[in-house]
Amino acid sequence: MGLLSLAIWTPIAFGVLLLALGRDEHARAVRWIALLGALIGFLVTLPLYGGFELGTAAMQFVEKAAWIERFNIHYHLGVDGISFWFVPLTAFITVIVVVASWESITERVNQYMGAFLILSGLMIGVFAALDGMLFYVFFEATLIPMYLIIGIWGGPNKIYAAFKFFLYTLLGSLLMLIALIYLYNQSGGSFEIATWHQLPLSGRAQTLLFFAFFAAFAVKVPMWPVHTWLPDVHVEAPTGGSAVLAAIMLKLGAYGFLRFSLPIAPDASREWAWLMIGLSLIAVIYVGLVAMVQKDMKKLVAYSSVAHMGFVTLGFFIFNDLGVSGGLVQMIAHGFVSGAMFLSIGVLYDRVHSREIAAYGGVVNTMPNFTAFALLFAMANCGLPGTAGFVGEWMVILGAVKANFWIGVAAATALIFGAAYTLWMFKRVYLGPVANDNVKGLSDIVTREFLVLAVLGVAVLAMGLFPRPFTDVMDVSVAELLKHVALSKLN
Repeated sequence: MGLLSLAIWTPIAFGVLLLALGRDEHARAVRWIALLGALIGFLVTLPLYGGFELGTAAMQFVEKAAWIERFNIHYHLGVDGISFWFVPLTAFITVIVVVASWESITERVNQYMGAFLILSGLMIGVFAALDGMLFYVFFEATLIPMYLIIGIWGGPNKIYAAFKFFLYTLLGSLLMLIALIYLYNQSGGSFEIATWHQLPLSGRAQTLLFFAFFAAFAVKVPMWPVHTWLPDVHVEAPTGGSAVLAAIMLKLGAYGFLRFSLPIAPDASREWAWLMIGLSLIAVIYVGLVAMVQKDMKKLVAYSSVAHMGFVTLGFFIFNDLGVSGGLVQMIAHGFVSGAMFLSIGVLYDRVHSREIAAYGGVVNTMPNFTAFALLFAMANCGLPGTAGFVGEWMVILGAVKANFWIGVAAATALIFGAAYTLWMFKRVYLGPVANDNVKGLSDIVTREFLVLAVLGVAVLAMGLFPRPFTDVMDVSVAELLKHVALSKLN
């Protein structure tokens, strides 16, 4: 097995083992096995960075084997500068979620931990798949463990939220399946994604393919106006589910635009870029305003995620290196920051069992250590320079100004709205005198919680202060993608 196969199947194997362990009397052993599986899954991704060759846009760590020979479907894996960072990021977030859920989950612990480990492997499979049908299988399979996580360990309306999540994302993906079958026929019976990038497709075919992929990926991002499932799911999902959903699962859709929409339908991507830019700006501005009036902390951060992902799609469709690289950096940064924001809300919820902003006030008086971390993550969510949240947004704004000054100005308003709703929530929850007996009885974070938040805090600061390792990996692949999209105009 190559490194990518190990990254995919190690957590899945541990997840299956956990499902076989059974009852809750083994919960302590289950947690340690889950942590061991998550850690090994993360460790096997680390050699990828040491072995990744800069200066080339070619796929690396490639593995290929026949899978379903009758239809020429292969188990074909590889990563380039666009997909590379999402492999270790997924494994890293899985470790964080396992530790963060150590005590909060007390029923069906083996199933909960097993679902997360299996989900981790499947998501890495999405980022590594170079065969269209393999991509589709991994892409759709991620729905199953997340559906169960929401539906079993979620809040009072968990069944409604789980069904909404499943139906929204599944229906969009069915159009993608039709597009994949069409490309298979047009390429003479190949599911190789790289082969599809070179197909001489008509303008009409490209437009139909573009919107078929849009149906699948826009829902997953989620873009306005197909974002309405996300706040409901976040509110009902357990803390770990919200963290993984925001940190990784939303990125599957954005990644799909770069791997499928732009290179396969470059002319249609340019023709409909105005639509993508318009929808992205609505997400950035309108959804930011919606976030300001939320009374539930999780719902506020959920709308914040929609606004931040609007930066990602905006960057992709302004077709310059700053924009696309900025969108990718924003995806990685949002993985750290949004995951940290939801885990912070989980710390409070575990103690007070309420996500309502009005249920808190003056938390700094009883939880000073925790408040320090919450302040750091809030500043990162605002896009404060020196934090991970700033780098991607700044690159996208620079790229937008380079493409069109007024698009850049509109995008920059998100920094104002982001600061407004994040600081409003922080002020109401953490600052001022102790507001009620619930807050008065709070105890500060324990060592386990401190370690989780400290690791995320280091990641947020490290990426904000020194983003070069991230941009160096992606630069050549982004330039090659943009070159491909630009050259197709001449053909």
